[in-house]
Amino acid sequence: MLHGTKKSSVITSALLSIACAASLAVAPLMPVQVAHADTYSDLVNAQNSQQASARRESELRSQLAGVSSDLADTIVQLDDLTNNKIPAAQQKASQANAAAAAAKSEADDAAERLKAAQKDKSDLEAKIKQTGEDYDDAHAAVAQMARESMHGSDTSDVMSVMTGATDTKEFIQSMQSRDALSRNEANAASDAADDLSTSMNRGERLKAIEQKITKLKADTDTKAAAAQSAAESAQQERDALNKLRAEGESQRTALEGRKSELSDAAAQEAAQQVILQSQLDSLNEQWAAEQEAAAQQVQQVTPQGTTRPAGTTTPAQPSTPSQPAQPVTPSQPAQPSTPSQPSRPVTPSGGSSGGQGTSNGDYGNAYAAGQCTWWAYERRKQMGIGTPSYLGNGGDWWRNAPSYGLRVDHTPQVGAALSFLPGQEGASSPWGHVAVVESVGSNSITISESNVAGLYTITYRTLYNPGRFWYVH
Repeated sequence: MLHGTKKSSVITSALLSIACAASLAVAPLMPVQVAHADTYSDLVNAQNSQQASARRESELRSQLAGVSSDLADTIVQLDDLTNNKIPAAQQKASQANAAAAAAKSEADDAAERLKAAQKDKSDLEAKIKQTGEDYDDAHAAVAQMARESMHGSDTSDVMSVMTGATDTKEFIQSMQSRDALSRNEANAASDAADDLSTSMNRGERLKAIEQKITKLKADTDTKAAAAQSAAESAQQERDALNKLRAEGESQRTALEGRKSELSDAAAQEAAQQVILQSQLDSLNEQWAAEQEAAAQQVQQVTPQGTTRPAGTTTPAQPSTPSQPAQPVTPSQPAQPSTPSQPSRPVTPSGGSSGGQGTSNGDYGNAYAAGQCTWWAYERRKQMGIGTPSYLGNGGDWWRNAPSYGLRVDHTPQVGAALSFLPGQEGASSPWGHVAVVESVGSNSITISESNVAGLYTITYRTLYNPGRFWYVH
């Protein structure tokens, strides 16, 4: 048998639940303001980038000493396009694309909220046709709960209050006057009464929903306009990037036609490196576009009842790929002991004829997406070079590669992975770093690498005295 206080608790809880539901139905949607600010590190990074660009131009012009000024300017401009302007434009385009996607998501969410409110209105109008505008849902719900939950000798007293009240507010006021309610329960019931007064009956609730729809409609229109503006801004940034790429293609073509004017070996090497970097940027852009097209096909929903053809696989997302799943069959090999000089085992049958690459241990790109190791695997794959999936951190590749039959030495080769020791040339400690050799000069190499300027951002550097590094072939 329940005591009177416990009965009141049941009723009060029911009232509070209904009150919360009623208040949620009419609560205004408050937009969340996000603050953005340039940090000190952003300013430092910008200054460092400008200083690096100035040093690069100075070194390049020193190699072009004696070359005609217009030809030297063409080479420097193409280098600036490839290493500074195009990456900056690409970053702005990526940020604009992300902002446009976020704005569209907010607009879609606002439209869904408006649609839900309109459905609430439609459902309530249908109920009003059945019961009229004066029907009090809260009072009816509490009365039904009391009928189902109350048992005991004084049930009739509670029921008399319940059924005798003409509306919810009168019921709560009647219950407050009874000794069965404790002080806390009386306060809670009073608060519930205030909340429930906003939706005394279905007619008033309909008015509240209509007011909410008006606000949601304005919010939806605002967010839709913001999404449209963001989409236009993103398109402008993409157009600017494409214009710079077209300019780079034109300058590269012009430079290739004037290479015969370069008689000095240092100038020829400098021009060739600039041309190669521009070509790499173009090829990488083409590869990314192809992967994006493949990803769009994957995103298409397969019709129900159909199956994917045997042997087909799902391509990975190109621009922001998720981390590839770990294969099930192989287990990650244990790292061998650290030798002072890596051994040079015989290249296995899966390797190339030049002792570069191997199919041994290659189960797909299992490295963290966007990191230097991820790019080294991807870039070597583009070059037709196999790479084991579990060579560890970039600074460990030179140590772990021999266990897979890869040749490791101090001789640079196009396509080789340069495994930086921790702290070497700015490599992180204790993880080290890894890059891919793109070209080899008389006393220099040009490398491509990821995550120096951020995840998925591919940059290029020219390093001198290449014999001091470890190369994984």
